[in-house]
Amino acid sequence: MDFISVKEYAALHGIAERTVRHYCSQGKISGAYLVGKTWNIPAEAPLPSRKNAKKHISPLLKTLREQKERKIKGGIYHRTQIDLTYNSNHIEGSRLTEEQTRYIFETNTIGITDEAIRVDDIIETTNHFRCIDFIIDNAREPLSESMIKQLHRLLKTGTSDASKSWFAVGEYKRLPNEVGGMETVHPQQVGTAVRSLLKEYKAKHVIELEDILDFHQRFESIHPFQDGNGRIGRLVMFKECLNHGIVPFIITDELKMFYYRGLREWSHTPGYLTDTCLTAQDNYKAVLDYFRIGY
Repeated sequence: MDFISVKEYAALHGIAERTVRHYCSQGKISGAYLVGKTWNIPAEAPLPSRKNAKKHISPLLKTLREQKERKIKGGIYHRTQIDLTYNSNHIEGSRLTEEQTRYIFETNTIGITDEAIRVDDIIETTNHFRCIDFIIDNAREPLSESMIKQLHRLLKTGTSDASKSWFAVGEYKRLPNEVGGMETVHPQQVGTAVRSLLKEYKAKHVIELEDILDFHQRFESIHPFQDGNGRIGRLVMFKECLNHGIVPFIITDELKMFYYRGLREWSHTPGYLTDTCLTAQDNYKAVLDYFRIGY
């Protein structure tokens, strides 16, 4: 049997190399095996069929919606609210602990602490819970500019940023900003850039994990809002995974530096971000296994 490289298989079938690597890592290409960091693929291996997963609501989304409506404690909805909110906020500098985040969600109070707590951390935590409810309720709706702005409005309403005259809650940035020392899209060009990104994304007949990651990296490069871009971007990723029958994932603090490297290196080494997100996906699958939720 003859074997070919990822690059050769991609060229043969007219698809992206990162798509081939994803197929291999998911076991979708029969006979492909890894040697070190290199995939060897049977030359005659057929291209995996791309099934549209949107025809039926996923067991996870169905369960999230049911538990949300019934206010069930201790289930996957409860766990997702705490894990996603704590980790996404913590990546952005929140000083609240996981236990404090849990306490706020479960009791709607902050509890007693010996340390000073920033009011914004508390407000953005409760707001993030509302954002997750929003993406669960609207998971099956097409991603849109207005939806992205609404997520930002939900996240930042009531914070100290909202009282600043130059900070536009629920609207695109008014002042230029940087991310990780890198320049981002100028405020006057943000609307055009976001609409162009959404148009290209929606033109895809089938959305797969790599498409969501590509959208996320490009969204973060635009950096459309004055603040909150990372959290909005990760909420959008979670929502789009639910929409397209893909197991979602949560970037934990332990994966933060790998995640940042993946975003930085996406254009020439997409495997960094893909591998990080697949690791996070495996972690979430373990939680689904515990709750016996199919995927």
